[in-house]
Amino acid sequence: MKKSLKLVLGILAIGICATSCQEKTETAVKPEIAVNTDDYDRSVLPIVKPKRPFYTELDVRDVKAPPRFEVKAPKGAPNVVIVLIDDMGFGVTNTFGGPIEMPVLDKLADNGLRYNRFHTTALCAPTRSALMTGYNHHSVNMGSITETATSFPGNDAIRPQSITPMPEVLLQNGYNTAMFGKCHGVPPWELSVSGPQTQWPAHSGFEKFYGFLGGETNQWAPLIYDGVTMMETPKDPDYHFTIDMTNQAISWVRFQQAMTPEKPFMMYYAPGATHAPHHTPQEWIDKNKGKFDAGWDVMRQETFERQKALGIIPQDAKLAPKPKDIKDWDDLTDKEKKLFARQMEVYAGFAQQTDFEIGRLKAAIEDLGVMDNTVFIYIAGDNGTSAEGGMNGMFNEMTYFNQVPETVDDMLEHYDEWGSPSTYPHMAAGWAVALDAPFTWTKQMASDFGGTRNGMVIHYPKGITKTGEIREQFSHVNDIAPTVYEIVGVPAPKVVNGIKQNPIEGTSLVYTFNEKDAEEQHKVQYFEMFGNRGIYSDGWLARVIHKAPWQAKPIRSLQDDIWELYNEQEDFTLTNNIADKHPEKLKELQDLFMKEAEKYHVLPIDDRVFIRMDAAAVGRPTLMDGRKHLVLGEGMRGMAPDVFINTHNVSFSITADVEVDDNGNGVLVCQGGRFGGFSLYIKNGIPAFTYNFLGLESYNVKATEKLKSGKHKIVMDFKYDGGGRGKGGTATISVDGKKSAESRVDKTQMTIFSVDDMADVGIDEGTQVADYGITNRFNGKIDKIIIDVK
Repeated sequence: MKKSLKLVLGILAIGICATSCQEKTETAVKPEIAVNTDDYDRSVLPIVKPKRPFYTELDVRDVKAPPRFEVKAPKGAPNVVIVLIDDMGFGVTNTFGGPIEMPVLDKLADNGLRYNRFHTTALCAPTRSALMTGYNHHSVNMGSITETATSFPGNDAIRPQSITPMPEVLLQNGYNTAMFGKCHGVPPWELSVSGPQTQWPAHSGFEKFYGFLGGETNQWAPLIYDGVTMMETPKDPDYHFTIDMTNQAISWVRFQQAMTPEKPFMMYYAPGATHAPHHTPQEWIDKNKGKFDAGWDVMRQETFERQKALGIIPQDAKLAPKPKDIKDWDDLTDKEKKLFARQMEVYAGFAQQTDFEIGRLKAAIEDLGVMDNTVFIYIAGDNGTSAEGGMNGMFNEMTYFNQVPETVDDMLEHYDEWGSPSTYPHMAAGWAVALDAPFTWTKQMASDFGGTRNGMVIHYPKGITKTGEIREQFSHVNDIAPTVYEIVGVPAPKVVNGIKQNPIEGTSLVYTFNEKDAEEQHKVQYFEMFGNRGIYSDGWLARVIHKAPWQAKPIRSLQDDIWELYNEQEDFTLTNNIADKHPEKLKELQDLFMKEAEKYHVLPIDDRVFIRMDAAAVGRPTLMDGRKHLVLGEGMRGMAPDVFINTHNVSFSITADVEVDDNGNGVLVCQGGRFGGFSLYIKNGIPAFTYNFLGLESYNVKATEKLKSGKHKIVMDFKYDGGGRGKGGTATISVDGKKSAESRVDKTQMTIFSVDDMADVGIDEGTQVADYGITNRFNGKIDKIIIDVK
């Protein structure tokens, strides 16, 4: 058809519509989606190549070669960019009425769509597993984070073979794929060269991965992997991981488009922000100086009013009450107000910096001229804002895991450095509640929208014509993969590598793109995390508040929990419990929850938290599996807690067979870093041992004589006092069979040294346990190092 004829027909169609069906047609515009014009069976992956022909001709000049087989993406398939922020609640961004300006998210929303009833799982690893697959988190066996995995289906952290990640599906359908930032989907016992590495990003569909493995990282000194290769910590004094990962993402997409501009790409951009530790350059902190001095109650009320003004929440919505444990700002002391305001300034700066970096990525895609054909999905949070900082927050988050309280006076000593490399901070729970406005609860609370509702924006110029609008249909993070599949024109696979796949569990959101009032299609969704549980069904929500993040024990037993009932269509913020008025409806939903819980491997429910961090107690494997003897050698580094021998709360010894010159220097073996750990090292020729207790106190023992050039056997023997966990002990250093020095260690860390500063031989990667002088890299030769647990 000629262009002129197309134009005439288009004008006629518009005229007819204007006189007969204007309103109906305006709400029925179908978004542009890719079309599969080939004869591939894309439901079976990998796509089967045609059989190779046989030839009888002798001379190649007498035969025409067969066409080259190449799997290409469907015609018109767009690029896909998925951005997922960490620990950012519904009431954080000004795009959704919050106090923190995020102009990049704003601009995408103004030219795309805001979703105000989008939900996550209430915790990071489960949300990410659902996002990258299109299935419920228990279906992917990620019922909670990997570090609290158990031996039960639904919670063992091992992705079933019957579920294939979205990037793998797109890769096998002709896409290039890349991931930058946080991956919290690798079981901790698989974080070594021994693997298996099947759940590492590089083996889960991503051709390129640059980021960190685990729940969090030090933004100033991260443990970075490029593919499956551990990188050395950058030495740039101005280094920050979010900047680095953005540089890597921009470099990759430019490279990919330069080489194959006709080939679509899929990018997953998942910064560590705004998860603790809250680390951001001083310039971003300074932008927020004094902005939060009025406190969390005022901020929460102002957010609620802005949300109404923007139409993010209904005009008749009520601000849900705060949890009773959260103090009123006016009842705080001046010291508390000073400290807490500073915590919020740092968090806000961290969020703003992250949005700025996302803007750099967006600008790079625009410069390449492909933004119009890019589906850009920006999810502001993988759960509610975190209240895991407790009532006061923390200067060093590792104190939380080791159950060592920090006082306000302790933290005020670090006021000026909060957010800098010398801190590993978290903020007070009052801010989390305020940043999850207009709801009551926070991260971990799967039964409240404060834990599960997150702002989401979808920007797709070729597919969304009704820009700047709000979409109110119920949606869930497991809807993202089927949405992407529909847009790019590929099916969720039925068979992968000969294994039948489970039916996809999410619902595509494409139906909402250009139909504001389209009937809701995701009608039922369960929620569960550590016993907090609920069920959504066609506008109703039944739920249980089982345990707050700052509580050591549940409020009641699972059997004695009290169920509540809400009509979410009339009660956006869940303030009116109508269980007594509708007992039959409540019973119906309770039965539905049990049905869904059985179907998706939610049962049996496990409400333990700290116990689940003990692998032996819950049947989770560790690489050491109770071993008492470990032999290490040079080049072994980045060993996570679950792949390293456990020296907590026991006596142990380290024996190092080394060779040095006249001035031996550097680390022999260490575990942890600046915020807690131990290290056996040589400094200026003298053997030494440091036990760093949570970055608060360092206990040092040094040999009395300098090592002569040659081979030596250095032994550090630690005798634990016993009598409970976290007690002290005595450290003794012997050289070549002779006792050289002895000193007390008054306190030890009972649970963990670090989640991102690992164990290393011959070097101390990341932050340093001790002061090693000029360098921590060992300048001699290590024959072997033996650690024995007594």
